Amino acid sequence: MIRVQARTEPSTLMTFASPFLAIVLTLIFGSILFTALDKDPIQALHVLLVLPLSDAYNISEMLVKMGPLLLCAVGLSLCYRANMWNIGAEGQLLAGALGGSAVALMFVDSESFMAMPLTLLGGILSGMAWAAIPTYLKVKFNSNLILTTIMLNYIALYLLIWAVHGPLRDPDGFGFPESALFSDATLLPVLSDSGRVHLGVVLAILLALFAWFILSKTHLGFKIRVYGADEPAATYAGYNAKGISWFVMLFAGALAGLAGVSEVAGPIGQLTPNISPGYGYSAIIVAYLGRLHPAGAIIASIFLAILYMGGDLAQIEMGIPIAVVGMFQGVLLFFLLACDFFIRYRVVSSRENMA
Repeated sequence: MIRVQARTEPSTLMTFASPFLAIVLTLIFGSILFTALDKDPIQALHVLLVLPLSDAYNISEMLVKMGPLLLCAVGLSLCYRANMWNIGAEGQLLAGALGGSAVALMFVDSESFMAMPLTLLGGILSGMAWAAIPTYLKVKFNSNLILTTIMLNYIALYLLIWAVHGPLRDPDGFGFPESALFSDATLLPVLSDSGRVHLGVVLAILLALFAWFILSKTHLGFKIRVYGADEPAATYAGYNAKGISWFVMLFAGALAGLAGVSEVAGPIGQLTPNISPGYGYSAIIVAYLGRLHPAGAIIASIFLAILYMGGDLAQIEMGIPIAVVGMFQGVLLFFLLACDFFIRYRVVSSRENMA
């Protein structure tokens, strides 16, 4: 008889090595997949992973995709460390984009220096408000956080679609579902003449380092780690469970909201129905690939951003379906979870157990 047995002490080395092992296994799977698609696997992997870093423009575009991934992943990392299973970063991102756009459209004919800060604040508060809904349901009625956050993702999406077809639609846009272009005073400053990388990427990195400081160097971070590792012990020690839940969820909502408003006030410059290719969902992979550590999320978000950029290039250069990128992300998460499982558990037979 074969059964699963918990290891007495998981390997620290393998805990940190498992993301790299998962990446290697994903690349092997990708090679097999490209061969099955009758594509040269070496060329495909080169386009997917190397070409995005080949020149200044591609690097700039990669950084643009890195920003929202990093912001969402950092917030999710804190939630997961506190054992709060927030799957709603995508909805919080869309809510931030919607709220920030509503503020930005008030400054279409204005050059006020307050336009950009107020737009960012509108996005942040909208993301926090969207995260507050499932948090209240969790702490008040003990609802399933996974289900409520997932359902709110779809509500946010259709609310955004309704807005660009209705109250926020550009009256001079010939009926297209998009808002008016934002004024220059509202847009985030561009950092490079060779691409679209903007101030939002810098804010994302700074906030990731700030989250690392909170988690690793403050008493609040210690409470979050203890609460996530052993909730009964944290409760016995007198930690405010509801307060910790509210903090990590609102913090995650604020970062996701900032990611959303940074997209519309950054590279896009207006509100459209397809502002996110699924950044909030991919951020879950980034969080786990970064070992639920804000600093690790910086490296992991760069890798996922390269995959996003490489997927676009592979579609152009080799005619590879863009869905392959989504498959890569799913397979990467599968191998990562599989590696983590075998770090914590081992498969034994009854004969071995008797011995």
